[in-house]
Amino acid sequence: MDKKICVLHVAEAAGGVERYLETLFKYSKDKVENILVCSQNYDYEKFKKLADRVIVLKMAHDIEPSSDIKVERTLRRIIKQLKPDIVYAHSSKAGAFARIADLGLNNKVIYNPHGWAFNMQQSAKKQEMYKWVEKISAHFCDKIVCISDAEKESALREKICKPSKLQVIYNGIDLEEIEKTIPMRRAQLGVPEDAFVVGMVGRLSNQKAPDTFVKAAKLIKEKIPNAFFLMVGDGELRDQVEDLVNQYDLGSSFLITGWVDNPTAYMKIMNVGMLLSRWEGFGLVLPEYMACGVPIVATDVDAIPNIIENGKTGLLVMDEDYQEAVRFVNKLYNKSDLKNKLSGNAKLRVNARFNGNRVRKETKDLYYSLLK
Repeated sequence: MDKKICVLHVAEAAGGVERYLETLFKYSKDKVENILVCSQNYDYEKFKKLADRVIVLKMAHDIEPSSDIKVERTLRRIIKQLKPDIVYAHSSKAGAFARIADLGLNNKVIYNPHGWAFNMQQSAKKQEMYKWVEKISAHFCDKIVCISDAEKESALREKICKPSKLQVIYNGIDLEEIEKTIPMRRAQLGVPEDAFVVGMVGRLSNQKAPDTFVKAAKLIKEKIPNAFFLMVGDGELRDQVEDLVNQYDLGSSFLITGWVDNPTAYMKIMNVGMLLSRWEGFGLVLPEYMACGVPIVATDVDAIPNIIENGKTGLLVMDEDYQEAVRFVNKLYNKSDLKNKLSGNAKLRVNARFNGNRVRKETKDLYYSLLK
């Protein structure tokens, strides 16, 4: 195929999906024309440099019928006008938008849920509704990309679609960019130079369990007086998290940065990186911690054990078990040999398995297979 493949990406959710697209676009400029239709939450200036074209649509994160209908109409108009070879939808809501907007049009459609909505902790009624939405919508795309083996297993267990429609392409990260990222200066953040920094990178949402992190922080501080806690991210639970920090009298040893452009610069000053998610489609921050040489304590849920080998590349705890997480952090504080072992093994694993260039190659191979 001599001409460039034109791929129209549709994305609503920011955070991990945004970082995924950033890496994919950087590595796939050759022979692929990437056009991005994204929500207002995306960094337009950044993606203008990475994609061939960026179109911003105001998308509501929750279901808002009048707003959603407008988005559908506009998106269908864009697809008809640009005539892409492939429409690639990222995350649940964008997946619904794109597949409905593309009905009857002459191109291929790929859907990547970036974590199934029916795996979220919610009422049984909502879980069942999401399963049926996914089962019905699966008929209107050519391929579903799963970002981990756990994601594929979930789809097969719930009979979302035929096995042949599923393809696993593990997430990857920009190892080159991480390597050249300059760490933040502790003094710039008000972090003592001798502090033992325990960090969390992620959205302050129920999924990422920032409340569990703060509960762990309280006990860690009692055992490690020079501990400092760094929470990199923002979200709907920020006020509640700040209230809990104040309740535990941790304010002088706790920093919430809000959204930042360069989370790995903050990771590089951490002594331990945590991800205590209640559910997780992948957890892009994990290979980023690994690339930064940060030992990991994470929950043993969903896709996380596909990424972290317990006791070899990180330490895993049960969901909500912040006391065990505290025990592991204390262990890492006292045993530098364990820290060095985990960090060394993790760096080898991330280089072999989570390279963004590998994602680009596997994704481009998928494009070609669909357009044969």
